[in-house]
Amino acid sequence: MGEILDLVEARLRTALGEPDARADVTFLGTDRIEVLRFIDGDVVRYATLGMSAQPMADPTSPLADPVKGPRAELLLSVRVGLAETDQVLRPLAVLAASPQVEGLIVAPGASLDLGQPLWAGAPFSSVLVAEPGGLVEDLELDAPMDPVRFLPLLPMTHNEAAWKRVRGAQELQERWLSQGTDLRDPLRASVPLD
Repeated sequence: MGEILDLVEARLRTALGEPDARADVTFLGTDRIEVLRFIDGDVVRYATLGMSAQPMADPTSPLADPVKGPRAELLLSVRVGLAETDQVLRPLAVLAASPQVEGLIVAPGASLDLGQPLWAGAPFSSVLVAEPGGLVEDLELDAPMDPVRFLPLLPMTHNEAAWKRVRGAQELQERWLSQGTDLRDPLRASVPLD
């Protein structure tokens, strides 16, 4: 487990530079989850470290495979200085622990809902899991282990999350793109959904 996380952290450092802060959270019955913070100009990036230590297991399977199965870490990028976004550390750790706690498989197109704002005053309480590979490349592990995927999280307003449940992730992403939505703006309003 530790060896995998060392490789994951090395991949994050290669892609994002040196973290300027880190915090860790442990939930009862789960492994420790760390959240690393990277500053890149006017963008702050938060990356989880620990979610990939164990493969995610199908909740309907009677036995979890300790080796095979999808592995991932989460990435969130927001603009610096517009909101108190460092308060997102615990919520991100909660999302990263959800495969262990709730038996979820976190994959692109999924919605993850916290039931509370990502940080104080945030217009977002849920995120859309986006496709990996843009910011941090997948980390290949020795067979038969699956690679670690670095999944970007896109904050959604309540209305966007409801619209996504009806229309799907693809249509919401197309709407964001067509409206020129700045998904890194921690104070942005909901995209028009008429």
